[in-house]
Amino acid sequence: MNAPTNLSPDQQRAMLRQMLTIRRFEERASDDYRDGKIYGVVHCYIGEEAVAVGVCSALAPADRIISTHRGHGHCIAKGADLDRMMAELYGRSTGYCKGKGGSMHIADFGIGMLGANGIVAGGIAIVTGAGLAAQMEGKRGVAVSFFGDGASNAGPFHECLNIAAAWKLPMLYVCENNMWAAQTSAAATHALGDVAARAAGYGIPGVVVDGNDVFAVYQAASRAVERARAGDGPTLIECKTYRWRAHTERKGQPDPRDAAEIAAWRQKDPIARLVQQLRDQGDLGDAEYAAIERGVADALARAVAFAEASPFPERDQATDDVFAA
Repeated sequence: MNAPTNLSPDQQRAMLRQMLTIRRFEERASDDYRDGKIYGVVHCYIGEEAVAVGVCSALAPADRIISTHRGHGHCIAKGADLDRMMAELYGRSTGYCKGKGGSMHIADFGIGMLGANGIVAGGIAIVTGAGLAAQMEGKRGVAVSFFGDGASNAGPFHECLNIAAAWKLPMLYVCENNMWAAQTSAAATHALGDVAARAAGYGIPGVVVDGNDVFAVYQAASRAVERARAGDGPTLIECKTYRWRAHTERKGQPDPRDAAEIAAWRQKDPIARLVQQLRDQGDLGDAEYAAIERGVADALARAVAFAEASPFPERDQATDDVFAA
């Protein structure tokens, strides 16, 4: 794990701050869901923080991304407001979707976050359209699709890679391969060991990267972004990672994974690895790390207080902003 030479110590610490923010946000969301304070279902991103932060750190503010049902990490990494995110989870009118979308539908077009999507592979086609828009705008913009290993078996994945390759769209297709699609092992459903190998069928680069190494993810994403901005077309990046929690935070959620497998991946904690790297470089002392932790804790405390103080939507607003039923 080596830091890219174009990342200053301040930028590296900022990446750590983002990863910690995602981790603490998810821990709080899990606790509050189990305490009945959050409605709907919650899919935690714990263990995968390096992917969202590594990729989004390589993007410009105007670049667009789309997420999945496990989308909080991508929202935070792209710059979403924690207050509005937490309010949305709490079902309050100050949330991103006015309290009606919940965990799986957070969006903020102003920061290029086109939304999370509860449909497996549902976002891939949408953001490929954003890639076409970026190409037509001619401003060297890039679009990024985050999806899981399960979505890589769905039709939209193949259809969109084909058209993006044919039209040289400025796209990054980022597969967060956490080895499990809900309760189904990727080993049981993938004919090839690497999702990235499928890129060869479309004549585009396919890259496998350690998804728990934020610097490795950043470097792979940076190269893909440079290629996209140059007009050379899309790249498929497969980030090998692992979610620490069950598929959802529902009580009694079945989890068929072996305990030893989970424990082994927890030893590869992307945050602990980054902290150690920064310490080894001499770029993170105890006082600096404590300050980062305090800052993250304070931001989350403010977000929770904001959510708790916000009103629920009024009953007569139930159909506002609903365009299909």
